[in-house]
Amino acid sequence: MEISQNGWPANKDPQQIKIISCAVPGTKIKLRVAKRCAPLLVAFAADFHRLVEPIDEGSLDDWGFNYRPVRGKTTGLSNHSSGSAIDLNSKIHPLGKRNTFTSDQRNVLDELCAKYKIKGGYTFKKRADDMHFEMACGPAEATALIKELGLDNE
Repeated sequence: MEISQNGWPANKDPQQIKIISCAVPGTKIKLRVAKRCAPLLVAFAADFHRLVEPIDEGSLDDWGFNYRPVRGKTTGLSNHSSGSAIDLNSKIHPLGKRNTFTSDQRNVLDELCAKYKIKGGYTFKKRADDMHFEMACGPAEATALIKELGLDNE
């Protein structure tokens, strides 16, 4: 089985890794993500929409699963390849541009990322990727966190 950078199972065939399409509460957006981390990524996206900035206005520039290598590298699969990463408001936060969030927004993002065990691309040192949010824990830890946060009943 292939794995993405963060250790999640990856595959060209989304059915093999149980990619599902999930509506983000409070929006018109659906994200394609791995079923095992869907409650975390979807709850994060809903909180992002509510507390950071709207994600369903203007063009549709939010997505999840996309089987591909890490951009700019010849080896290694992107975390999008496992459905364990999402991009939000890519036009406002384009790849390569830093500090696209205000300090207040970053403070909220820090809290949300800690709550959902997600790493935000706005913290990346080598390449700016402010739109990007990926699971920072493995499948077993994600399952436990989903239960702990009460997201397993949704």
